[in-house]
Amino acid sequence: MAIVVNVDVMMARRKMSLTELAEKVDITMANLSILKTGKAKAIRFSTLEAICAALDCQPGDVLEYVPDKVLPDRVSPDRVGTTS
Repeated sequence: MAIVVNVDVMMARRKMSLTELAEKVDITMANLSILKTGKAKAIRFSTLEAICAALDCQPGDVLEYVPDKVLPDRVSPDRVGTTS
């Protein structure tokens, strides 16, 4: 499972710079950049709330769930060691 952060998409829609959003949310540009690039492991609800308020959007506009894709060459665990 993967959670995709779409802060950059919402910033572009609102024509807002990283600097402007960082100031409105009261978060460092470094931390906002980590979030924007998808390298963050967690986000506080208070930060998400502030981002949504600054971008006038809903949490679902900022965060998106994308299920893992099953690789075609992946062998099912119950098929290991069997011949077809």
